[in-house]
Amino acid sequence: MMRLNKYIAHHSSYSRREADKAIQDGYARVDGEIQDNPATQVDEKEVIVYVSGKQITPRDKYTVIVYNKPKGELVTKSDPKGRRTIYDGLDKQYKHFIPVGRLDYATEGVLLLTDASKIATALMNSNLERIYKVKIKGEITSEMESAMMNGMTIDDASAGGHSHSKITSMTFAPFIGYKIQKSEHNYSVLKIAISEGQNREIRRFFAHFGTDVADLKRISFAEVELNNLPTGKTRFLSRSEYSALTTFMKAEQKLKRERGEK
Repeated sequence: MMRLNKYIAHHSSYSRREADKAIQDGYARVDGEIQDNPATQVDEKEVIVYVSGKQITPRDKYTVIVYNKPKGELVTKSDPKGRRTIYDGLDKQYKHFIPVGRLDYATEGVLLLTDASKIATALMNSNLERIYKVKIKGEITSEMESAMMNGMTIDDASAGGHSHSKITSMTFAPFIGYKIQKSEHNYSVLKIAISEGQNREIRRFFAHFGTDVADLKRISFAEVELNNLPTGKTRFLSRSEYSALTTFMKAEQKLKRERGEK
């Protein structure tokens, strides 16, 4: 279910404010009946909506949301230890949504979720840019910078990983970019852009240099940014973000056809 104003803004060129006004002025019909309350709940998979005589046609058959994941939530359906998961924080209507990859328990920020497995898989396995803000204990060394620029392979990448992780060696591709915001003896802050989503990759990277990650926040995934989304809240993709996703999916489909994949 979705609020009528969200449905119209989500699937048309109307802004949320324009949708509110059109509804309140009596220009919206839901299954033939005029609805003047923007908060009216509609089933987006079944409903037929007209605004000013024109039908609002869903632009896609899937939904993607952005969740500003707080620290202290696991990206999993349930936890045997009873710890809090993202689904404890999400609205019930998103209980069936699939997360695009994972952010670990202590990491916060942009987490995409979708009701379409093909979208989740394509984004998860993509080399789209992910940008993180990282706070590490200690200063940034020339060895770290060299590894960020050139990549590296670690035979034992267990440091920084989960205690139960079976991963041993790990290869890190060169970072897309990095920007040092502060580098001091006690702690340093930097923004990094990477194109992978390996298991606890950033924590393992810095652990190799004997440095702990104190804070880690993903601030964007490809075109999708947090903007002013509060911690623990969700939002739908904007029209431009959906457009970028559609372009990406079309390119993926073309690539699959060229490879002879389904």
